[in-house]
Amino acid sequence: MDRNFDEKLNVYAELMLKIGLGLAPGQRLMIRAPIEAAPTVRIVAEKAYILGARYVDVGWMDDALTLMRYQRAPRDSFDEFPNWQAQALIESAEKADAVLSIYATDPELLKDQDPDLIAQVERVRQTRLLPFSKAVGANHLNWTVVSVPIASWAARVFPDATRSESVDRLWNAIFRACRINEDDPIAAWEKHNADLETRCGHMNAKQYTALHYRGPETDLTIGMPDHHLWAGGRSQTPSGIRFNANIPTEEIFSAPHCSKVDGTVASTKPLSYGGTLIEDFRLTFEGGRCVGATAAKGEPTLRKLIAADEGSARLGEVALVAHSTPVSQSGILFYNTLFDENASCHLALGRAYRSCIEGGGKMSDEEFAAAGGNQSLMHVDFMVGGPKLDLDGIRHDGVAEPIMRGGEWTF
Repeated sequence: MDRNFDEKLNVYAELMLKIGLGLAPGQRLMIRAPIEAAPTVRIVAEKAYILGARYVDVGWMDDALTLMRYQRAPRDSFDEFPNWQAQALIESAEKADAVLSIYATDPELLKDQDPDLIAQVERVRQTRLLPFSKAVGANHLNWTVVSVPIASWAARVFPDATRSESVDRLWNAIFRACRINEDDPIAAWEKHNADLETRCGHMNAKQYTALHYRGPETDLTIGMPDHHLWAGGRSQTPSGIRFNANIPTEEIFSAPHCSKVDGTVASTKPLSYGGTLIEDFRLTFEGGRCVGATAAKGEPTLRKLIAADEGSARLGEVALVAHSTPVSQSGILFYNTLFDENASCHLALGRAYRSCIEGGGKMSDEEFAAAGGNQSLMHVDFMVGGPKLDLDGIRHDGVAEPIMRGGEWTF
């Protein structure tokens, strides 16, 4: 269907609320967004009230103010985090509010800043938000992450275009990736969710003991916990609200065993982390722990991430994505994990999702660790897939079965 920009934007806003959040009448909605996204946020808020939201609260973010802090603030102030920000998110989790995060930032905002300060800020932020992160990981609330263009990000994705052209092109790329151009985007997402659920069912039935990755500079074996669960597409809160945590999403994912990862894996796309780009990096694991890390660019930041805490040197997520997804076939490098992870199989350093181990949401920290679940303040995805990736599942009898060949599903 041929829609104009305003029509597409309205469909996108509706998609955020109906498919992304599954917003229920009477729910409060918290939105976190860059200041440049204000026009979109106003559309989303109005639609949320029409759908029955009780109250819409918005917290704004601003790249310019973030950079200003690194440039001007006293060096001894970087261990501070506003109490009200942490409490607002924690309270939202406790009340089972809906939370919408609109993620858009300059991928190289902090490229010239001290990696130690970047690591410190992230560590403090994650420490203060840990109760919220645990609630998110256990699906105790309906939440979703989406994105909209901002000029600095668009310029990085389309460096040869003018400022306005790059923003327009990024909008178009986002609309395509999110299936907004379909005749009935909501129906398209319902079908897509059903397809992902079918793949999850296949993998859950297999209960492979390990996954073996092979590709350029990659030979990695990842052990899987007993009773692990694959998820993808829609999740569900204890109250029965179904939601898509990411739009777009093309992955099915689970929790690896944090002590059973061995071998070497090479990244296939740059990672934008903490306002810096980490490019062409390789990680080596022994007994679950990363024991070696190199990068062509951003290596100090990568090493700070790995050393953030005990769990940040271990894997907390394994995600499978076909190379033929709409994001991948666009040929665009988004420099934004929300999109780039949906063009490629990926892994995550740090915290595992408790919902990916049977009964994990009710386990104590000690029980979750004993089951193989990784615990960390961090959770950072990085891309490892592509057209040259082969992936096998290892059965309990040791036999290897193909899951992917050349980056595509074999089933």
